[in-house]
Amino acid sequence: MTSGLRTHRVVSESVDERDLIAARRVLDQESAALSALSRQLDGRFSAALEILAKVRGRVIVGGIGKSGHVAGKIAATLTGTGTPAQFLHPNEASHGDLGMITEDDAVLLLSKSGETDELADILAYAKRFAIPLIAITDNPESTLGRAANVALELPAVAEACPTGLAPTTSTTMMMALGDALAVALMERSGFSADHFRVLHPGGRLGVALLQVRDLMRTGAEVPLAPTVTPMSEVLLVMSAKNFGCAGIVEDGDRLAGIVTDGDLRRHMSPGLLELTASAVMTPDPLTISSDSLIAEALALMAGKITNLFVVDDGRVVGILRLHDCLRAGAV
Repeated sequence: MTSGLRTHRVVSESVDERDLIAARRVLDQESAALSALSRQLDGRFSAALEILAKVRGRVIVGGIGKSGHVAGKIAATLTGTGTPAQFLHPNEASHGDLGMITEDDAVLLLSKSGETDELADILAYAKRFAIPLIAITDNPESTLGRAANVALELPAVAEACPTGLAPTTSTTMMMALGDALAVALMERSGFSADHFRVLHPGGRLGVALLQVRDLMRTGAEVPLAPTVTPMSEVLLVMSAKNFGCAGIVEDGDRLAGIVTDGDLRRHMSPGLLELTASAVMTPDPLTISSDSLIAEALALMAGKITNLFVVDDGRVVGILRLHDCLRAGAV
């Protein structure tokens, strides 16, 4: 029985190694293709970007088969990064959906060969109404390539599958080129994390892109006491506000320090309650601004701090609790 188990283990390891060799070959081949694509980029990429940057409507992205799946992803990436886009299925376009393309739009079509019959009606429509057309293809002299205002050419590299037929390397390059267009447009337009947050309010990503002002406590909830306050009163503030700390301020609302449970333990003595807040506080505590991202606040807390005072222009405007970040799903 033991011998049989040992034999099975050896066979499994042998098969795994062959699988790994195949997987690495694919990844190396596709990586080399992306490097070739990067080296081949030229003024045509800039020309395509000019067209997309000037679009007043949407970028209509289309393709058939595997190219269609990539086109859908490119449309989603463009939309999520500030360039309104929509996927158009070529077959549906021929049965009425051409109506979604307006003269304010631009069209981006994907086809490895450039001779995809299903794209013919979109090509004719774009030409008829002078709608800018960008092609991604490995044959700029194809029907699609010649019809396009700009043809972004894919390097002539083999597909990664053993037969050389299944779209693998070519679709990887198409998707990467779509990402390159989307990111370059982001940088041109100054698309920021704030813009990203507006378009991605859901899920962990949306929560991490919230700003501190969205979760901080303000007004009477903030535990504050002047530097001259006796510690007997500071303890009352800490107990009443239930944050486990108090911000010690001077000149009304300028944060001078913080008193925490740890400070109380370090100064524990019969005379503690006779001391002033300034004698017990830890000066210059970590703070964060209200327009910082929650992700930045969490990095500052780093599992050691449970509260951060929020300071704008030197003045305390709120306090951020780790518990509130947890409740919002940011951690």
